[in-house]
Amino acid sequence: MKKIDSVQKLTENRHLNLYHLDARDRKGELFDYYFASRNPQEKLKLTTKSMEPEGVVIYALTEEEEPRLVLIKEYRYPLDEEIYALPAGLVDAKETPGMAAVREMKEETGFLFREYTGGDTCFRRPFFMGPGFTDESCCAVYGTVVFGKEMPECEETEEIRVILADKRLVRQILSEEKVSLRGAYLMMQFLHMDVTEPFSFLE
Repeated sequence: MKKIDSVQKLTENRHLNLYHLDARDRKGELFDYYFASRNPQEKLKLTTKSMEPEGVVIYALTEEEEPRLVLIKEYRYPLDEEIYALPAGLVDAKETPGMAAVREMKEETGFLFREYTGGDTCFRRPFFMGPGFTDESCCAVYGTVVFGKEMPECEETEEIRVILADKRLVRQILSEEKVSLRGAYLMMQFLHMDVTEPFSFLE
């Protein structure tokens, strides 16, 4: 049975828009369904069935004998407070996720990011963020950072603090602080990291 009769775009925003669906339930009855998307109407995933990622989250380790995880603490308007997360951002046109990770890491932290490309590619494929309210997908990019002298290049709407966290601090943050879900899952992975082979979990 057809689940969607029509789609209407309700807003005109550069970054994110609200869409309305004339949707049908299991009995075939019409009801209103709303979702948000970063895509223009012709590229909505309910039409294209694409898995192309809109964004990346960056799992970055310091190049030290005891690697630390690069975290950010960022003010988020919907919460009106700071929240812990991993560096992340959108993939621009003609960028690969790896290219986006390098650019976003520099913008948010000032660090030079070196992508790790080993391991199974299944861990790098895009996954949906929250398909109950958005068609956005995101993939993880893994690698290391080199400390440089360059300063972050955050936008005026961004307030970001950089934290280099060892396992003790990561566990404390997970126990006591507000954390993004995708950040939390990767922080859990970090807690089980083998310092001699820090990316072995990707094999």
